[in-house]
Amino acid sequence: MRTPLTGYGLVSVGAAFFVLNAGVSRVIQAAGIDSMTLTTVRCTGTALALLLVTALRGLRLRLPRDWRELGLVLGFGISGVALVQWFYFVAIDRLPVGIALLLEFTAPVLVALFARMVYHERVRRRLWLGLGLSLGGLGLVAQVWDGLTLDAIGVVAGLAAAVSLAAYFLLGERSVSEQPPILVLTEAFIVAAVFWNLMQPVTGLFDSDLTALRSLGGTLAGYRFPLWSLLGWMILLGTVVPFLAELSALRHLTATEVTLVGMVEPVGATVLGWLWFREDLVAAQLVGVALVLLGIALAQTARTRARVTSSPPLTT
Repeated sequence: MRTPLTGYGLVSVGAAFFVLNAGVSRVIQAAGIDSMTLTTVRCTGTALALLLVTALRGLRLRLPRDWRELGLVLGFGISGVALVQWFYFVAIDRLPVGIALLLEFTAPVLVALFARMVYHERVRRRLWLGLGLSLGGLGLVAQVWDGLTLDAIGVVAGLAAAVSLAAYFLLGERSVSEQPPILVLTEAFIVAAVFWNLMQPVTGLFDSDLTALRSLGGTLAGYRFPLWSLLGWMILLGTVVPFLAELSALRHLTATEVTLVGMVEPVGATVLGWLWFREDLVAAQLVGVALVLLGIALAQTARTRARVTSSPPLTT
């Protein structure tokens, strides 16, 4: 039975864990683990956890039936999962966490533009207003009148994460029309894990002292945890739990509703950055955040039809 209130609760729980994961991931990177190794660890650990979940639920993975399906699985796993994770980690390492997630969450604008330009779908006029608000808001966030006060590499990584997340949505729409979302996600993380282990094997993690206590930094500097526990948190509570929460929410809400509610992530990350890492934003940047979120909401609802009825949850 569809229970919207349950759906909203599940999405909120998923978003909260994703937001906290941004802070935990930054602490892990501050401990000396680079973005590429961290991406390999997250993808590998999540793939193994999802394999266990699918096995416990009695679900079976299947091999692609033809070259088209193989290309879809590889494209979704590499561009939609593997790359978005890496760009995300680079961005949160170099930018305030709220701004990093804000850049990534412009993906729905790109999805709507792609649907209009490539799929030739009819879109509502609000798309163009949403695009204008998003661009203007990003200009305020970046403070372009001061010559771009944000780290340039971080901005590029954040925007690249948006492109990859857009690919995740577009390829995911096609993938879930043929299999349950959890199987699609499991396959995608397996592909992502293989991809990153070829690029940067997970064994590189053991060059670090996993038992060493690491400070949480910022206002939580007095709290210290073993590095292995932070990595475990990132995989289980920062990835698997929120993914499953948002997947479960799709039983009660549409994919558009799940994505719109998930937009609280950049807001939550901004608050987290302020409370945890003392990242203050000036008034103009806060206005920019609000404009971008409004633009994303307009773009997300601009498509007059969806190619399928559901999509996988967000991948932050």
